[in-house]
Amino acid sequence: MLTLLDILQKTTAFFTDKGVPSPRHDAECLVGHALGLKRMQLYLQFERPLKEPELETIRALVRRRARREPLQHILGAVEFSGLTLKTDPRALIPRPETEYLVELVIERLSPPTPPPPPAASSDIPAADAVAPSDAPPSAPSASASPLRILDLGTGTGAIALALARRYPDASIIATDTSDDALALARENAAALSLAGQVTFLRSDWFAALPPPSPATAFDLIVSNPPYLTDDEVAAAEPEVRDHDPRAALVAPEAGLADLRVIIDQARPRLAPGGLLALETGIAHHDALLALADERGYTAIESVRDLAGRPRFFFARAPNP
Repeated sequence: MLTLLDILQKTTAFFTDKGVPSPRHDAECLVGHALGLKRMQLYLQFERPLKEPELETIRALVRRRARREPLQHILGAVEFSGLTLKTDPRALIPRPETEYLVELVIERLSPPTPPPPPAASSDIPAADAVAPSDAPPSAPSASASPLRILDLGTGTGAIALALARRYPDASIIATDTSDDALALARENAAALSLAGQVTFLRSDWFAALPPPSPATAFDLIVSNPPYLTDDEVAAAEPEVRDHDPRAALVAPEAGLADLRVIIDQARPRLAPGGLLALETGIAHHDALLALADERGYTAIESVRDLAGRPRFFFARAPNP
């Protein structure tokens, strides 16, 4: 009878032969999913004999992954910023890069850490020194919680829902042109008890939003829009090329078209000092920096991802 360790080793070798990235990781995830075990629990049961019904369940999942169906679709879920999101072919699978975008947004919305108080000098007589409890109170820091957030091209709802969990007082609008993606995002919002905080809207970027005005301005506009070229998608792994919605991947004008629309139209919709945050292609930043400067943004930043590639773009609406 085959043991759990036997199956892990055979599955890893099979995935390696099929060109599956991270073959051992995926083998552990699928076997654990089939058996109702977390990955770490597998290591405590290596000698467990597997019954034929268990093996049949595992084999069905392994065949799907060997055909390069995304692991997240097979498992039916993905972890993102501490949330478990349902994922399927209706929307782009949330990526670690986008999770990092959320972290960078939160970092930029957080107030700066005040410097520590100066140490008391030994030259000051004890009677003249000010005790910490007698020191004048520091000025309160500005609120780091945005009140109005817009997520453009929400897909699974990953960015909007992560920000909703982080900022429970924020009102969030999340748009997409795909009815299927919006349905998936609403399912995720309901499962996370966040449906009352996020409004999902079918819109081609800003088209379905009310005209810009101070009353409808956003403190944060964030997006992971399509930014790949046809050639880049053709060269991508089958998990991306054959399973992610093409409309969520490809943009005209060498991948720049949607990014240009967002930068152009976001400016009048941001509150003074409001933040625009984008995930981009790695060859786009020179063009985006020039466009943002032309449109009057301030605090324009090009930020690298964890692999050292220029991946994220930030800019702010000027304060009066």
